[in-house]
Amino acid sequence: MFRPQFLLSALAAFAPLSFAVKRSAGDPCVVIAGKVFVRPADALACMKSFPFNETLRQNVLTNNIARVFDFYTFEDYYLESPPPFQESTANIRAGLAKINTTKYATDYDFNIDLYNFITQLNDGHTRWFPNCYTSFQNLLPAPIVSLEVNGVQGVYIVPDLVDLVSLLGPDYTDLITIDWQRLAGAKVVSVEGQDPYAYVDFIAKTVSGNYLDHGVRVNSVFSSYRLSGSAYSQRFGDFAGPTGAAQNSLTMKLTTVNSTKVESVTIPYIASFLGVNFTDQASFWANNCVATNATNGVDLKQSAGLTSNAFKRKQPMANIIDKSTSSAVGLPSQFEPTLPTVGGDQGVMKSYILPGNKTGVMFIGSFEGDFDGFQNDTQSAIAAFKAAGVTQLLIDLSNNGGGFVCLGQFLHQYLAGTRIGYPGFQSTVRGNELARKIVASDIALGLTDAVTFYTADNYAFLNGTQMPADYNYITPDVPIVINGRADATSQRFHDTCGLSFTVDMPENPPFDLKNVAIVSNGNCASTCAMFSTLMNEREQTKIAVFGGKPFENVEFKGMAGNQVLEWFDIDSEIKTANLKDDPLAPADLLVSGDFRHNWRTAWSFFNEKEPIAYVSELPKYRFPYTLDTYNNPQNLWLFAEKTLFT
Repeated sequence: MFRPQFLLSALAAFAPLSFAVKRSAGDPCVVIAGKVFVRPADALACMKSFPFNETLRQNVLTNNIARVFDFYTFEDYYLESPPPFQESTANIRAGLAKINTTKYATDYDFNIDLYNFITQLNDGHTRWFPNCYTSFQNLLPAPIVSLEVNGVQGVYIVPDLVDLVSLLGPDYTDLITIDWQRLAGAKVVSVEGQDPYAYVDFIAKTVSGNYLDHGVRVNSVFSSYRLSGSAYSQRFGDFAGPTGAAQNSLTMKLTTVNSTKVESVTIPYIASFLGVNFTDQASFWANNCVATNATNGVDLKQSAGLTSNAFKRKQPMANIIDKSTSSAVGLPSQFEPTLPTVGGDQGVMKSYILPGNKTGVMFIGSFEGDFDGFQNDTQSAIAAFKAAGVTQLLIDLSNNGGGFVCLGQFLHQYLAGTRIGYPGFQSTVRGNELARKIVASDIALGLTDAVTFYTADNYAFLNGTQMPADYNYITPDVPIVINGRADATSQRFHDTCGLSFTVDMPENPPFDLKNVAIVSNGNCASTCAMFSTLMNEREQTKIAVFGGKPFENVEFKGMAGNQVLEWFDIDSEIKTANLKDDPLAPADLLVSGDFRHNWRTAWSFFNEKEPIAYVSELPKYRFPYTLDTYNNPQNLWLFAEKTLFT
């Protein structure tokens, strides 16, 4: 049984680390305290002022992360990732062992090494976020984009640079030591001595993470439009907006607009602080680095919030967390759609009718937010489309990071009609020894889907019948062989999303599915990836991807798992099952952090022996961005209407 006093005493024992700093140079955190924007070198000096501590390494790496990886569904696939995902290949256990024996000077060095290793698995569901050291984002006043100009594709500094960067305010712009405004729209000739697309490849390989496909990661390097909640914004991209403060500047050779002269420009990064305010080293550590009440899980059987909530069903999530998108910069207003919205537009989607009343557009920024509100907004938007005589539907999924699993299945079924039956994929969880113990204990304790994701009543048999809560679907396990290794899994099951749908579902498609198309930049992750894969595999929907590197493929979906558990979630599952004292159980974190992981696998409708994450599915259409479409959603939709609906 979890004992809260154990964590408190452990933290108290470690408290002296707050003061075990390099005093000889003074307090480097005082220099940046209270500031939103600082020089990267100053931010790095503060973060690197905490010495390496073996107790913390063993707590984070050996006693937590290594044990959580036992639940990670894709571990054995990484031994030899199939084409075209070979770049995402790693021996995870060997990598952890290397980090466990490396000598580090500071706590920062250890955590960033671990952060980079897990990031470069290229699975946005599976990330280590040490809040202490991911609390800064570097912002370069020169985001880039790949554009086709006069029939030739090249890399350019975003033409809307002045409007975009100015939105950050004078606290940011006053720190820039060059005439940055003149760089707007400049053509990039080289970056750090490399061809610009080669440097983009380098960033996609070493910085971006999140997506198995290299082509999708390339597109995440560039600046692009998105919906952040219900507001339009513009990503700086992984080139100009990476997590951390590791780099001080970048040197480019470029030609500015209306010039043919190639010049070399060194552009400074400015670090943006995203964490909890502090005044010195001790308070930086206390406020950003030490575990909080929200870091580790709880015994949900004892949660007052659940017992007073009529045991509402827990909703599974499949999303990515990308701290490099934390600094939401508004989309310059001249690029926002001028068309009036129809249906609900206060959630995570905005809907429009294009001129001529033939095509309705649903721009879906994520599948998060208000679970019931998403369903209502979908219903009201499609009703508005039908009332206006719309016969074609265009769905924009650009930079959609996923969300509620069941909202992806809801949208698929709403567009395809209930005639299709089950609107999702077959699914499994990993059947490791501790997982089997959790299910057995949940059954013995009489738990249900209101408290835990492991109980069988979260799922249905493949015939559609909901499993009873006391059904053991993981024992005996079903072994599968992946890259020569036998891996235990649960039996296959379906989601029970239909139990949570709150609007009337149409029996038949509201539009001819031949007249439905999807556009995106490939940065469509998790639930978004599952939705677009369902539309591709089951409905043969037209899908177009914009951007990317010339003459190289880009998948239409990012990382596609089936359900993600945060560290808090899996720890709560263990504690709720009364198994925290089991020797296989991961330890509570002493630091503020989150090791999330892909907990469930979705198996392809095309080939149910393959996870959809590893099925290469290219879009039917591929277009470069242009000056008219790279940052103007409405112009892109008008182009897509003419191109895709012919």
